[in-house]
Amino acid sequence: MAAPLLLAGCLSPLALDRAVVEYDKATADTLSRQLLLNIARAHQHQPLHFTGVSNIAATFNFQLNAGATPAATGENGSLLTPVFGGTVSENPTISIVPIEGEEFTKRMLTPFPESRLTMLLRQGVDVDLLLRLLAGELRLAGGAQNGIYSNRPADADGYRAFRQAVLHLSSIQDRHQLFAEPLMFEREWLLPAAAVAAEHLAELEKDYTVDLLPQSGQVRLKKRVVGRIVLTNYDPAQLSNAERQRLHEEAGQGADNDVGVDIRAGYPGGEWPLHGVFRLRSFHNVLNFIGQGLSDEPEFAVDKHPATPEVRENPVRTLALEMDGDGGELSVEFGGHNYALPAETGYQWNREGFRLLCQIFQMTVANLNQQGAPAITIAK
Repeated sequence: MAAPLLLAGCLSPLALDRAVVEYDKATADTLSRQLLLNIARAHQHQPLHFTGVSNIAATFNFQLNAGATPAATGENGSLLTPVFGGTVSENPTISIVPIEGEEFTKRMLTPFPESRLTMLLRQGVDVDLLLRLLAGELRLAGGAQNGIYSNRPADADGYRAFRQAVLHLSSIQDRHQLFAEPLMFEREWLLPAAAVAAEHLAELEKDYTVDLLPQSGQVRLKKRVVGRIVLTNYDPAQLSNAERQRLHEEAGQGADNDVGVDIRAGYPGGEWPLHGVFRLRSFHNVLNFIGQGLSDEPEFAVDKHPATPEVRENPVRTLALEMDGDGGELSVEFGGHNYALPAETGYQWNREGFRLLCQIFQMTVANLNQQGAPAITIAK
């Protein structure tokens, strides 16, 4: 009687562990192939389409039985032989939700906000790889560099200047001197003391620092503000409060997908000062950029700027995919062509780039429980 119970206790956790691991592998592999498939669609000028696994519910049924049967001893004995048996069945239900409508607009067509870029930089992502994927253009202001430089090989001069700028930032990052910090400063207001009732001071002190100035008959309110994010080669805290506020107001004139850059002389990387913004693009445009780079707009080699020191990595292509080759560990067939992520030696730039692409996709798809979207449920 104890044996079936012990057997059931062993099978339950083993089946659960196997199911969780296998479902995780299958979901991750599906995500990777779906990204590669949409790059293939972009290459062939086909509409992009995404689906996501919103829910996996698996039911396990364990059946165990025990009994006894007479032993094959003929007429010489009456021994009983125990008989044990059991079955394990699994009934998973997988819900697949297409990303479309307003959700598709928000997640695929809306440009990335600056907070996403800085979040990834703080995870240690290479700034050149990240900007080559996410940034659509660099807008420089001031001096002879004033202009818009597009991250598109079709615009050869703009693309060359863009690549040189991100390489320069990479050299600063290699020296651990690249800052991606929000501009923090204090704002203050002066109000007539007579205009502030005593019962309102307690409310103001919740959000402001309140100072009474008896000599001038005024009340000074101070508030700490967390402003826009700027890529710099110096610690923004070294600047005066007025300078930090000025940079914030300048950055605030741009869109939410503009990331300021202020590389100054006198600091590491100051041999080539840069002042302007990187304009981030949408995930849809990121995939189009990679897909069109396979044939229509191939990327080309760009040497570093003369003022930039040596950098560790400067590959020709942002994400080098192989088409109609021998294939790799990850590949898909589409439109009569085979698209694959090729193997490489040394620094795994392509693998890191594709892993970053998956991570960026996960950052855009946060919730798949849509209202009104036709969900597909598969019962196995």
